[in-house]
Amino acid sequence: MEKKIKLIWDFFGEDALKTAEHHAIHLEEFAKREKIEQFGCGTTQQGDQAIAYLIVGEENMIAVRDALRPKRGEWVEV
Repeated sequence: MEKKIKLIWDFFGEDALKTAEHHAIHLEEFAKREKIEQFGCGTTQQGDQAIAYLIVGEENMIAVRDALRPKRGEWVEV
C-alpha cells in the first residue's frame, strides 16, 4: 500500500476560511491539469486559522511540493 501525504497551506485572519476555500479550488485544478492522483482536498478551520490541504501519493509529493510550496506535510491513512 502506497503512503499518502497531506500537504498543508495555512491561512490566518478573519477571511482565512474564504481564502483557504479559494486556494483549495486551485489545488484541485492543479492536480487535474498535471494528472496527479489525489486522495482528498479541502479545508478546515480552527479559530482564526484555516488550512487548505491536498492529499497525494508519496510518488507525487515532490512534484507538488516544488510547484506549490506547502507550509508543511504529514503522513495520513486514507
